[in-house]
Amino acid sequence: MSATAVHSLWTTNGLWATAAEPVTKIDSPQIEYSLIAPTLIVIGAAILGILVEAFVPRVARYYVQVFLSVVALVAAFAAVVALAAGGHGTTESGIVAMGALAVDGPALFLQGTILLSGLVAIFTFAERRLDPEAHGNRVDSFAAQAASVPGSDSEQAAVRAGFTTTEVFPLALFAIGGMLVFPSANDLLTLFIALEVFSLPLYLLCALARRKRLMSQEAAVKYFLLGAFSSAFLLFGIALLYGYAGTVSYAGIADVVDGTVQNVNPALAGTMGNDALLLVGAALILMGLLFKVGAVPFHMWTPDVYQGAPTPVTGFMAAATKVAAFGALLRLLYVVLPGLRWDWRPVMWGVAIATMLLGAIVAITQTDIKRLLAYSSIAHAGFILAGVIATTPDGISSVLFYLGAYSFVTIGAFAVVTLVRDAGGEATHLSKWAGLGRRSPLVAAVFAVFLLAFAGIPLTSGFAGKFAVFKAAAEGGAGALVVVGVISSAIAAFFYIRVIVLMFFSEPKPEGPTVAVPSPLTMTAIGVGVAVTLVLGVAPQYFLDLANQASVFVR
Repeated sequence: MSATAVHSLWTTNGLWATAAEPVTKIDSPQIEYSLIAPTLIVIGAAILGILVEAFVPRVARYYVQVFLSVVALVAAFAAVVALAAGGHGTTESGIVAMGALAVDGPALFLQGTILLSGLVAIFTFAERRLDPEAHGNRVDSFAAQAASVPGSDSEQAAVRAGFTTTEVFPLALFAIGGMLVFPSANDLLTLFIALEVFSLPLYLLCALARRKRLMSQEAAVKYFLLGAFSSAFLLFGIALLYGYAGTVSYAGIADVVDGTVQNVNPALAGTMGNDALLLVGAALILMGLLFKVGAVPFHMWTPDVYQGAPTPVTGFMAAATKVAAFGALLRLLYVVLPGLRWDWRPVMWGVAIATMLLGAIVAITQTDIKRLLAYSSIAHAGFILAGVIATTPDGISSVLFYLGAYSFVTIGAFAVVTLVRDAGGEATHLSKWAGLGRRSPLVAAVFAVFLLAFAGIPLTSGFAGKFAVFKAAAEGGAGALVVVGVISSAIAAFFYIRVIVLMFFSEPKPEGPTVAVPSPLTMTAIGVGVAVTLVLGVAPQYFLDLANQASVFVR
């Protein structure tokens, strides 16, 4: 509510008190349900999933939840496509839900990416053939009973009874629902609520690993505590920006920053001149978003959480959270703070350079495949920030394309990690992967394709994405950043190729791990990852054009 509105409320209240006029009717909110249908479908399915947990017999829950999740995500994606086909990404884009949400090109493109990557991730959640059967029951990656203490009698009883934590499916749907709102939020309060809606389910999902439960719970606690700090920074930043501009709406704040606001009342005039509120508030909100992205120096949670969380959850988080967070970051910088460009660009330069170099250099020292992929994701956050810094339409489209390409490669890579197993579950130590190419040539070859895509080798989606963001950054005047990016890519290529050499040119150890035969669900997830990697690498033009059409924000 603007300061003007508050002032008018005071004066009219005074009038009512004196003149005793009748209270006028409060207008009901106008919600364009058809334009926010993708989010409504996913959240509705998540609520149905909770009812399934309450009322469906335990034997049938798994099948009902998988079916419900897949149908909801497919339906939501169809709704996104229908909105895009109706021109809501271009000519018909606008602000809906009483100014809370934007329906425009970037929002629809990112929502489509989140829904597709979420669908592929759900397939890895549903995998039940990798571990040997326990007491005659198939088991998945998640704890038999989340509430029981690791190693306790109640946990062993739950395993013997064949219990499974099917709550992971509605939790994932709630997370996806929050992620759909996050990049399309058009005011700061909606942004914060969306952040909490997708963060809280992720904290829970990280704690649910079937094996290494203590490590999994430690990862969840770290993620929760650091996430709570980042949410607090974000909320404090929102309070300061509201104090500066007298409004939480993106367009309203942008008008005050630009100095184009009309009808300035005395209360607002007093704070508009206070640049400290604006600069500190913007910096705190950026901190909250950079934490979600995993950028340096807000990256400390990433390796521990990626390593400790169940691998299907790690893949889902690494892909979908990045897409949502970068979408929100783009909208904040391009819609709310374009007038502050000369203030935030130097800071983002420093963050991008530190993120690229630290991610690439520290990854070289890693001995665990999940930690290596975690530092790899930090380096990729730096590459994507190069596109964000470009501050041109090409910068937006290159970031959209990179996020789409990166998300499927990531889920595919983590899906492959779930296949390599020994007696203790997943064999994530790099030494265990020696000679994998001789033991299982197909799995090693698929993983090599994903690693080459991460490295940005030509004819993979990674090359097309990196080329797009570096080209946009160079044209946007950030040539020095591109040089650092290329050097970081060269450093990163070393450790990706080191893993490929380890798999194909080392002798397999006799007591080495085995490669489990997955169900068609994980095969589909890996197959989609490979297909997207090769198609976007060999023929990226259609998708680059699509991202280009979707690169205009509505205000």
